[in-house]
Amino acid sequence: MRSVLFSAAFLIPIITVAQFAPAADPTVQAIVDSVSQERIAGTMRHLEAFGTRNSLSSASDPEHGIGAARHWLYEQFRGYSPRLQVRYDTWHVRRQGVRIVRDTDIVNVVAVLPGTVHPDRQILISAHYDSLALVHVPGDEHRIDWEKTADAPIAPGVSDDGSGIAAVLELARAMSQREFPNTVVFIAFAGEEQGLIGSTLYAERARRDGAKIEGVLNNDIIGTDVAGDGRRNNRAVNVYSGDPADSPSRTLARYVKSAAERYFPAMRVNLVFRDDRFGRGGDHTPFDRAGYAAVRLTTTTEDYSHQHNPTDTFANASPAYTALVARVNGAALSSLALAPLAPVVARIDRGKSGYDAVLRWSQPEPEPNLAGYVVMMRATTAPYWERAVEVGNVHEYTLPNVSIDDVVFGVKAVDRSGNESLVAPWAIAAFPNEKFETYGETPR
Repeated sequence: MRSVLFSAAFLIPIITVAQFAPAADPTVQAIVDSVSQERIAGTMRHLEAFGTRNSLSSASDPEHGIGAARHWLYEQFRGYSPRLQVRYDTWHVRRQGVRIVRDTDIVNVVAVLPGTVHPDRQILISAHYDSLALVHVPGDEHRIDWEKTADAPIAPGVSDDGSGIAAVLELARAMSQREFPNTVVFIAFAGEEQGLIGSTLYAERARRDGAKIEGVLNNDIIGTDVAGDGRRNNRAVNVYSGDPADSPSRTLARYVKSAAERYFPAMRVNLVFRDDRFGRGGDHTPFDRAGYAAVRLTTTTEDYSHQHNPTDTFANASPAYTALVARVNGAALSSLALAPLAPVVARIDRGKSGYDAVLRWSQPEPEPNLAGYVVMMRATTAPYWERAVEVGNVHEYTLPNVSIDDVVFGVKAVDRSGNESLVAPWAIAAFPNEKFETYGETPR
């Protein structure tokens, strides 16, 4: 790795993040390039053909409703590759609230591509396959008749969220032709429209079981590139992530942006620093609340007139745009599937001089092909990492004459193929008690 020097004032680093460019992994590029708009369009059309996929619709009709849809999804996953371990994740949910008007089974469809080296490390990509077409109380457009909504025969849900499902299926097809050191899990959630039920149950069980989920990429409404007000944009996608500034989810969002810029620069990734859109929710949120890194990818041009409406059809969707967002997902997902584990930043202090920045970290599970580590820095007000220092395969590094008060630090691992881990940021706790050592600083 290159040796990098910093100016004493930390104003003109030799390497900025824009200049730091490890070699692209050909496996990641091949997956990004293999995404097929035609297959994505076919999936969106097929999902529309089920008429409705409301979570309370028929589970036994072979052609219409949620049961037919989940059976089709199961068979699609199974047909891609014998490497995929496909299962139904079934939960019996009793009548509750206003949206669950009767007892029902909420069934997620899960396909696991086991990791060859670290099968316990999981990266998830998800979308929800259930749909919704709201039926209003006659004469009152602000009240929903949830009984009639559950029984509505037409709820095509092509953009919300057949588009997300199409991206998940296409990447399952592409990635299952290969092997990866880390496990990749492809999930079609149910019950999203009834209150994130399928994802909440899955995330809560993962937390109870101590599952090692490195990141969750949730795709919801990635099927339109023309907004309800006429705005057009087919070269950008929004990525939502919850606070604080260096939360696991925010760290994952920055990773998505970096991977997309490396492998698919035709698309701009807009990081939106909030959990989700105002008054809305998605299947990433239960994972974020369970302490996992989880983000939501959504079009920048939503058309609210079609959402939760019988007009959310293929005719009002853009499979071309969905394919572009699928490529963004492919860049981040396959990069994480190949990536080394992020280090653990154990301590930061001012060093013997009192005016340096000394970082120390550990690596609980070092990869045999680990090349070394990169120290990342940014101003406390900067949204993205600004500076990178390649420090080699060491576990301590000193930045002379750099004030730890003025900079946010992080460390990431890089393997010999150029694959990067998530950045492990150093976050200062808000005075949890009177012991300075608790948040990593030695009193002077």
